[in-house]
Amino acid sequence: MVMYSHSRLSTFEQCPYRYKLRYIDKIKPEVEKSIEAHLGTCVHDTLEWLYIEVKKGKIPTIDDAITYYSEKWQNEFKPSFIIVKKEFTAKDYFEKGVKFLLGYYVKHTPFQDGTLELEKRIFIKLTEEHKLIGFIDRLSYNKEKNRYEVHDYKTANTLPTQAKMDEDRQLALYSIAIKELYGLEKEVALIWHYLAHDTIIESFRTNEELSQLKESTINLIKTIETAMEYPTKKCILCNWCEYKSMCPEFGGTIKTKEPKEKQVSLDNYPTLKKYIND
Repeated sequence: MVMYSHSRLSTFEQCPYRYKLRYIDKIKPEVEKSIEAHLGTCVHDTLEWLYIEVKKGKIPTIDDAITYYSEKWQNEFKPSFIIVKKEFTAKDYFEKGVKFLLGYYVKHTPFQDGTLELEKRIFIKLTEEHKLIGFIDRLSYNKEKNRYEVHDYKTANTLPTQAKMDEDRQLALYSIAIKELYGLEKEVALIWHYLAHDTIIESFRTNEELSQLKESTINLIKTIETAMEYPTKKCILCNWCEYKSMCPEFGGTIKTKEPKEKQVSLDNYPTLKKYIND
């Protein structure tokens, strides 16, 4: 059974060359984490902690949440983190996270929104040979609207259009797994929290649309597995690519290790010694 993820599929679509290096050649470059990735991790983990506390019957104060975030930021921060946008400092990114959490807390407290699971791992069987894995930031059940809700937190600065999110593949795929668990007749809302804009975007899929999505995902996997070439695709995302130093678009090359010459010891072959000595 071959395991895919939304990230793996998106990597091929964004840059087949990067896909090859990561998933076929399995090259793991030693690159430092970006400050944006650190920000996203700290905010996600803080929100997860907050809901864990709520499920325990506690409602953390905003000071509790910011303290947790601050400690996590400090404990995991490295001065070597990559900052692509030089007009910003690490302090600026830290303060962004504080702002994100403050906005979320004010809008959602006391967090009694039917949360069922956090960081829920889901599997979707696409074919007999292929399965997709994913992780849902937060799954909840809205009693008032009688629907399941798949929540995803975003710390990106760009706010997408409704039309773009209506075409989003990741959460739509996750909703397939939720319907398989709780019933095809259940409504599943896809909800993105764009924290930088204090904005929520919702989207829905019909069962027919999900069936079409599953088929198109299978076709994409077929394209990936029959690919003979893996061209580069230069775009703004290259600035954050861990393989940039290896990419021909930027004059990079893949460093390969020279094979070591195998040394054969005659001590292991005593019968050959007399022929060589002669």
